[in-house]
Amino acid sequence: MNLNNIKPKEILPGFYGKIIHGEKMSWILWDIKKGSKLPEHQHVNEQIMYVIEGELEFTLNGKTSICGPGTVIVIPSNQAHSGISRTSCQILDVFSPIREEYK
Repeated sequence: MNLNNIKPKEILPGFYGKIIHGEKMSWILWDIKKGSKLPEHQHVNEQIMYVIEGELEFTLNGKTSICGPGTVIVIPSNQAHSGISRTSCQILDVFSPIREEYK
C-alpha cells in the first residue's frame, strides 16, 4: 500500500487521520489543525504517540507538557489524557489492540 493513496478520516473536529489496521494494532498518521482539542478520555488501548512536527499541549494523568518534534509519549491502558494543538501538527499514533471504533 502507499500512504499517499489513503484518504484521511476526520475522527474529531480538526483531527484528520490516515488509518491502517493490522491484526493486533492500529497505526494512524494524524494531521491536526491549530487549536484543535482532544477532550479528556481514556481507552483500553495502549498508545504510543510520536510528534513529527508542530507543538501540542498534552496532559496525561493531570500532568501537562508541551510536546514538539521528536517527543514520544507512552500512554498506558486506561490512563486519562487530553490535548490541544498549539500549532498545526503531524503526529503518529500506534494503538494496541486495534481501535475498532476507527474502522
